[in-house]
Amino acid sequence: MTTPITRQQVPEKLRIRHTASLFGVHFPLNLEPCVYAITRNIAPAYQGDYWEFYTLSNGGFYMAPHSEQLYSLNCDNGFEGQLSADALGITACLYTYSLMSFSDLKGFAEICAEHYQLLREYMFAHIEATNILRAID
Repeated sequence: MTTPITRQQVPEKLRIRHTASLFGVHFPLNLEPCVYAITRNIAPAYQGDYWEFYTLSNGGFYMAPHSEQLYSLNCDNGFEGQLSADALGITACLYTYSLMSFSDLKGFAEICAEHYQLLREYMFAHIEATNILRAID
């Protein structure tokens, strides 16, 4: 029997400190802009939004738009479907972690590979796990 992975919203005043502790300077310079760019690429209707940050009980992290909107996705792998804002955030973060895990930035690539696995582990219990998997496959 495994313990469920839970999420907790990172308070506004702790966001910079929290992301710096996980990713260092690479969060604002590399990771965060990549998440936004991927989101714009896979969800054409996305026009920007405030994003919530979440820490996971397994040590993972993800961010998601603060919205009740359903987003239509059109992914490079051929997946077309709809995701909630939370599932879109998970999807964009998984894409980003995967992409950044191949970077030549010493140490950062390994951190991203680890966060990919931690978020993926959490994603399996998400109500939209099937469509997230289809979007990232």
